Amino acid sequence: MSPGPVDWQLAERVAIRAAGTDAFSRSYLADSLQADFEEATAEAEELVAEATGLRSLSGPARARVTDRAGWVQANVASFQRLLRPITEKLGERLGSSRASGITRKVGGAEVGLLLGWMSSRVLGQYDMLVVDDPAAHDHADQDVVYYVGPNVLALEKRFAFPPKEFRLWLALHEVTHRAQFTGVPWLREHYLSLVHQTLDAVDPDPKRFLDALGQVLEDLKAGRKPLEDGGIATLLASPEQRAALDKVGGLMSLLEGHGDITMDRAGAGRIPSAERFARVLRERRAEASPAAKLVRRLIGLEAKLNQYAQGERFIEEVERLGGGPQALEPVWRGERWLPTLSEIRNPQDWLDRVRLSEELVG
Repeated sequence: MSPGPVDWQLAERVAIRAAGTDAFSRSYLADSLQADFEEATAEAEELVAEATGLRSLSGPARARVTDRAGWVQANVASFQRLLRPITEKLGERLGSSRASGITRKVGGAEVGLLLGWMSSRVLGQYDMLVVDDPAAHDHADQDVVYYVGPNVLALEKRFAFPPKEFRLWLALHEVTHRAQFTGVPWLREHYLSLVHQTLDAVDPDPKRFLDALGQVLEDLKAGRKPLEDGGIATLLASPEQRAALDKVGGLMSLLEGHGDITMDRAGAGRIPSAERFARVLRERRAEASPAAKLVRRLIGLEAKLNQYAQGERFIEEVERLGGGPQALEPVWRGERWLPTLSEIRNPQDWLDRVRLSEELVG
């Protein structure tokens, strides 16, 4: 088999170098983080279960505090698995020529720079892609809730956040995502099937990528926002892939909105500074330079940030129009009950579809 288009070892080296080292990596304060996050994660798990009724079927959550390099290494492995359908196709097309070797180096450097930049921003992460991975030899690295210690400490110091409150607040969001994917038996496989459906159909044609990039520039000049719904991937997608991407967008908007709302409700009375934490993080995202904002749009991170707000609005409207939190319950029944991206933006449409389905079943 031909090597893929990305030199993953180079990607890891570049990312770790680009991530830099924060002074807090060597701080005595870092020593307390593992114990604190283990406690916060266990408490968050109980609070989330009480607030949502979702309890993981995979046992207690495990917290792992890491530095930026550790986060990079975990995500390089995750990216390799996620992108395998594309990289194998591109590898076959590139072959093993001298030019392909240069392409692999360039691909590795670009992925590395992206991961290095992200590692300096991320605070916590639950990576469902590593759960029960049959190719993994070390199952200790699976189903872990990560916290990037230096980034957490830097924010706490900069904004004088109460550490216990802030760490529980972070844990609530990540543990909610774990409860979603390990507490709803069908959800993780459904999500991964959508991702694989999209990636399996990718046409590895460099000309198509350049054409899509040219279209982005034309749309931006015309005042449109071509990257708002998912980055460059949405522009490269075929009609079939767009349908799958819309399903992914609807699902992730639901889950991100549910994560934020659960974080607020589960932490009510326990985290007096929650509103300030949320405000500071929103302002922190807005501080990004124009170049950083463009990167976020190209890779779909801007769409992810939009998903938080859209998902929250959807849930709030469903509960308001449907008479309370029980109106959202159907989303956990099965994939046909999930809202589409269009329904996320028009909650009444989803409620009407659910009502009609229940009447037909009844």
